[in-house]
Amino acid sequence: MAKSTVGVEITEESVRAVELTTGRSPSVVTAGEVPLPRDAAKDSEVLDPDAVAVALRQLWSGAGIRNRKVTLGVGSRRILVREYTTQAMRPDLLREALPFQVQDLLPVPVSQAVLDFYPFAQQGDQVTGLLVAAVSESIEQLIATLAKAKLEVDNVDLVPFGLARVAKRVAKPGETVAMIHIGDHTSHVVAVTDGIPHFVRIIPVDVATTAARREELAFAAPEFELDALLETVPPQPFSTRASMRTTAAASAPAAGDLVARLRSTIAFFGSRPGAPAISTAWVSGAGYAAPGVADTLSRSFDVPVLPVRLDQFADTGKHGLPEELSLNAVATAGILLGEVSR
Repeated sequence: MAKSTVGVEITEESVRAVELTTGRSPSVVTAGEVPLPRDAAKDSEVLDPDAVAVALRQLWSGAGIRNRKVTLGVGSRRILVREYTTQAMRPDLLREALPFQVQDLLPVPVSQAVLDFYPFAQQGDQVTGLLVAAVSESIEQLIATLAKAKLEVDNVDLVPFGLARVAKRVAKPGETVAMIHIGDHTSHVVAVTDGIPHFVRIIPVDVATTAARREELAFAAPEFELDALLETVPPQPFSTRASMRTTAAASAPAAGDLVARLRSTIAFFGSRPGAPAISTAWVSGAGYAAPGVADTLSRSFDVPVLPVRLDQFADTGKHGLPEELSLNAVATAGILLGEVSR
């Protein structure tokens, strides 16, 4: 049997896993998603390790995953990703120097952070790339939760870098594209050329949840301004997402807000000196299937907007994946496609 690897994500609303065969032409061995109870996890942080571990065990059993070594995908608002320029040096020397160079850029002491640097351009003795900084306690907590489910983390990777690898498989050579993943409560935007990420933004917005909260508030307190109340109302559980698809009218304001943020993010990248022009926007994540999102994206962007699903870059064989999982699993599978181009 071909060797396989497993990618895992823990989001605010679910745990998700994709098992792929290794090699140039990956095939899906299995994939699945299990909803989480409310407040079990938030923004790539585990609040109830026991509940998440139970969901992970259910996921492994229900999807029939045998491999217990995993790559963990992370991509929360607490992870800093920004362009950074430094003196060109050997990778090992840069790893030693980086903590001293970037301390003032971090929201926590450097001793409490996990750092990485992905170079994408060099001019003279200066190298430019993406600085990645995560709070080590959050990563350790995720790894410990997976261990409760008897899963061993082989690697931790940034979800937007997985999207960059997917771009290399769906975009034309030399083409600069925007990879957009609309997740449960967080959306990712990555500008990519030939698998090389130039720009990453992690946006805290979810169209389905925001729409559900608007609908709930409209019935509960119509006399108040809804936008002012959204911040104080807890998000809806995973099970509400299907019901939201029958409420297109309630989704329209949320879809417009999300698209406006995505468009302004891409416009910001395009306005930077020397930034390559984006030719296509590829969109994944179940939020793309929410009412109004696809149409609003197409009308608002000046470039073609195309969906990307798991079967466009991995052989799904006889697996008839549900639409939501096929869209969501793009990010989870992307972290298994090898090292990001450097």
